[in-house]
Amino acid sequence: MSTVERHLESACPLDCPDACSLDVTVADGRVIAVGGSERNPVTGGFICAKVRRYPEHMYGPSRLLHPGVRTGRKGAGEFHPVSWDEALDLVARRLLEVRDGRGGEGILPVSYGGSNGYLSQDTTDARLFHRLGASRLLRTVCAAPSGRAAMGLYGKMPGIAYPDYAHAKLVVVWGMNPSVSGIHLVPYILEAQRRGAKLVVVDPRRTRLAERADLHLAPRPGTDLPIALSLIRWLFAEGRADRRFLAEHAHGADELARRAEPWTFARAAGESGVAAGDLERFARLYADSSPAALRCGWGPERNRNGGSAIAAILALPAVAGKFGVRGGGYTLSNSGAWKEIDGLAAARAPEPATRAVNMNHLGAALAERGGASVDLLFVYNANPLMTLPDQERVRAGLEREDLFTVVFDPVLTDTARYADVVLPAATFLERTELSRGYGAFVLQRAEAVVPAHGEARPNHEVFAELCRRTGVAAPGDPETAAEIESALLESSPRGGRLAADLSRDRIAYLPEGPAPVPFVDAFPRTPDGRIHLVPDALDAETSHGLYHYQPEPSGSGFPLALISPGSDRTISSTLGELHRADVPIALHPVDAGPRGLSDGDRVRVFNGIGAVRCRVRIDAALRPGVAFLPKGLWSHHTESGTTANALAPDSLTDLAGGACFNDARVEVERLGRA
Repeated sequence: MSTVERHLESACPLDCPDACSLDVTVADGRVIAVGGSERNPVTGGFICAKVRRYPEHMYGPSRLLHPGVRTGRKGAGEFHPVSWDEALDLVARRLLEVRDGRGGEGILPVSYGGSNGYLSQDTTDARLFHRLGASRLLRTVCAAPSGRAAMGLYGKMPGIAYPDYAHAKLVVVWGMNPSVSGIHLVPYILEAQRRGAKLVVVDPRRTRLAERADLHLAPRPGTDLPIALSLIRWLFAEGRADRRFLAEHAHGADELARRAEPWTFARAAGESGVAAGDLERFARLYADSSPAALRCGWGPERNRNGGSAIAAILALPAVAGKFGVRGGGYTLSNSGAWKEIDGLAAARAPEPATRAVNMNHLGAALAERGGASVDLLFVYNANPLMTLPDQERVRAGLEREDLFTVVFDPVLTDTARYADVVLPAATFLERTELSRGYGAFVLQRAEAVVPAHGEARPNHEVFAELCRRTGVAAPGDPETAAEIESALLESSPRGGRLAADLSRDRIAYLPEGPAPVPFVDAFPRTPDGRIHLVPDALDAETSHGLYHYQPEPSGSGFPLALISPGSDRTISSTLGELHRADVPIALHPVDAGPRGLSDGDRVRVFNGIGAVRCRVRIDAALRPGVAFLPKGLWSHHTESGTTANALAPDSLTDLAGGACFNDARVEVERLGRA
């Protein structure tokens, strides 16, 4: 008897800009294939290889099927199955014991982008932790400096839509590799090239797009700021700044020019390692091209100069007058384009004035004792052991026997191995979700396409139940998926229209449409509707003022800059359990040679805070002086069980307290071939 296959629609809420609409093949109540659909026009009927493997994530051996209570040592990942009632009673009791004992600030929830869906984060979970008076988590591990810069300059104005890159005469891809993250931009860039556009790529690696570029700049990590300032200086000095546009639409142009003045091409070349002639060529290409599209990624923010670097990059289209034409301007994150929806509207609980913990300092927070200690850690939508800096200090905190840790996740992550209680979470294909793109301008609704595997439950249901068991639930709280969605949509002035569009089409767009043109359809969302090139708030937040360059500290004894960009295997660390092969660190031949290294050698990568043992791969696509070990690795990917995060300092960026992963400096030594 043949099995009947059905094709059902869904949408991907994982941490990627593209917000793919999905065609999901289901048979016998199980997902057997995931592909792309045309519902989101940007998706174009194809999706990344990562999500095509999603059925393995749902039904693989790492899937958590039942609640469990720890039986072995922390880190062993040994749990005794219990019922949901037993597990939730235990968690609720421990939450109340901490709150009623030393106070709610002894509770720390840790969540990030394991799902970017509206229903799975900041709804009933925020209600629980806010009403318990828990410590607040500053979600700054990624995009915080970029978001702060974009908010200060433009109020998170919507950027260029993906399809409009095809209209550009010049495309600049700065600090991003869309071939592995945000893949749906690539066809539009290639189409622009077919129409005669030039391509500039700024990246320490020769990525696939860099191989196709007319100009590839490979700067030293942490030096994007001098490059951007040198371009700004040249535009003003050569009379190529659009003074008319700046006078009409911007504040601070003269001050920006003053701060950029010291940054000649020669000086920027000395700091960045990019030839002065290439910087001038870049400047002339940018000035002479219209439309000019700039895709800024998150790579430039991952260092001590990160916020100022992003601000300087985003200032370029304003200074050069690139707005006002389809395909002209920039794209960073478009999540702010949906700020009309209050993501906390369904929480119905104001954020308390409790202590705030920067997630990049989780290791330090877990090491605290006494009144400042974290007594209960609740992890969901995150894998902090594998994604946060200073990995070994995070691990040491998770090993504390006096720390009660709850991990709520679809699979047994490396963090979950240290939990006292594990709770099985439903995947996005097993629950209702409302999600938005931060590259594509779409809002999508998706219902469950299959029942939850095992005893997995959706986030919003579990946190609503914990609200009831801890006594913080209130009459009228939105609890069901439908109630939460209604509360979210009602927070928008267009709530009725959005609800109607989603009910009819499963997809909705901004009021400006799916492809707004900056300074034609969309304008800065600052209080006065103008660009602020040197915003007072950002200037005051930085220790020496916005656009101040902090050179690399000298004399560390660790000569190689370690970068850890994304890969084509994981979405942050999500799906990392599917890939079992060892992952090598990449070095340029000129760095491998003096260290006596050959392909496949076992090496120790180390600095003053940690070490990783792994294989080495010799890669001429890297710039000399740079080592590359991708982010999102799990413990099984290296011999030591540590990753690049064990080498990353917990120092913070100049704006917004972001992570400085690319400030890791390391040495590599040969261990042997065996």
